[in-house]
Order: sequence, then structure tokens, then C-alpha cells
Amino acid sequence: MKSKFAMIQMESVPDPAENLKKAEMFIREAAELCAPDLVVFPETFMSEDGREVRVRNAWAQSLDGPFVAGMRKLAREQGVWIVFGMKEKVEDPEDLRVYNTVVMLDAEGSIVRTYHKTHLYDAFGYLESEEIKAGDAFFEPVDTPFGRIGLFVCYEVRFPEVARDQRAKGAEIIIMPTAWVKGDMKSMHFETLVKARAIENTVFMIACDQYSKIRMGESIAVDPMGVTLASGGEGEKVIPVFIDTDRLAQVRKKVPSYENRKAEMYGSL
Repeated sequence: MKSKFAMIQMESVPDPAENLKKAEMFIREAAELCAPDLVVFPETFMSEDGREVRVRNAWAQSLDGPFVAGMRKLAREQGVWIVFGMKEKVEDPEDLRVYNTVVMLDAEGSIVRTYHKTHLYDAFGYLESEEIKAGDAFFEPVDTPFGRIGLFVCYEVRFPEVARDQRAKGAEIIIMPTAWVKGDMKSMHFETLVKARAIENTVFMIACDQYSKIRMGESIAVDPMGVTLASGGEGEKVIPVFIDTDRLAQVRKKVPSYENRKAEMYGSL
């Protein structure tokens, strides 16, 4: 089965309304460039604000707020599936944290599934847990016209159990919205980890990153053998990705590592 995805590598600003305008611009550009079936935006693309936590979390919205409504309208008008990151209000008004949420929309503009990031970026001297409330369940993969899609977010690529959970639930393609921060060894870690998760689980990996003064860009898509299908380098851009899920059967026959695991020795995953 052949399908076309588009990764939108972009810089987000604080105001969700401005990012919604950018989303429309990039989706229209993608339509002209490759007519994608599914468009992927980065982690927390709804709003990025470098000020203190109380200020940047004040931009958070609920799933029935104007930003999600605007993205649903774009999906419906353009006839594309969309995956995007946002900051979602938590239920407790006393809690100053928000959810780091990813939303999946179908081509009718309906919310297919949402996911709250579970493994938070308490690393490299940063404490994401001070501003984000962790989710308590992994994403449940979705059957789509393009294959069975799994998902996790950014830092979670460093935990092989997360990707293995998605593979165990039948994922063929794993989407990874991210806002990967620049830094020593970060570029090498990013590409190495994305390729490792693809190879060890024999899945396609689609890693869509933000790009800014502090965000790295370098979005990448790889096939189940770890072969790079598309890469973004620097700058804001649309990155077409052409996927043929028939490749999965070929690779899984050649390298049946998932089937060869000894689950009785280390659990069901």
C-alpha cells in the first residue's frame, strides 16, 4: 500500500492563532508539493513560549477550544489526516501544569485519538515535569487507510519499551512529534535513536521536529531497515515522505526479530 505523508518542520510562536495561520499555509504548500494523505506537525506546535512556566502554560487550551477547532476545519477542508502537538488544560484548576498532548484527526476533521506524553524530559538539566502533567497510558495504535499507526513523543524515543509497546499492538508506522533541543551530541542521538526504534521493531518511523534558535530541526523518516526516506536539515519546510507498507512484509520476512524474541524471558513486550 502506497501513501504520502508530509512532515511540517516549523517554528512555533506563543500565540496559537498565529500558529493556526502557519498550519494553513503549510498544509496548502504541502497540497501543491505532494498532495499528502496525512500531515504531521511537531510536538507542542500549538504554542511555544520561552518565558516562565506560568506565562507559557497560560496559552493552553482544551480539546474543544479554538485551536483544535481550527485544525479540525483544516483537515476537513483539505481532506487530509493531521497529527499535531498542543498544550492541553488539565482538569484541576489548581494545577498549574498542562498536558503535552498529541491529537490525531481524520480527513473528516474528527478527533480519532489523543495522547498525553508519559515520559517527561527530566534530563540535560531541564525538568519538563515541573510544567507538564504526565499521561498514564500509552497511545493505542489506529487502523488508518495508510496502515496501522502508533505514536509517541520526543524524549520517549529514548525508552525502547515505548516503541516496543506500539509494535506489540500491531503498529506498522510510528509517528513521533518532537521539539528536540539543540546541544552536544543531540543530533547524533536523535538520528541514532529514531533508526534504532525502526530497525528493532521493523516499523516505519516518522520524526517531525520543530526548528528555531533552540530547536534542532533535522526531521527524519526511515523505513523498517533504517534506511532514510526523507530528512529535513535546517529551516522551516514541508518534507514529503513516500511510504509503501508492502516493504514491511519484505523486511519482516528477512529480519523476523520481533517474532524471534523470547518473551518468556523478559515479559510480553
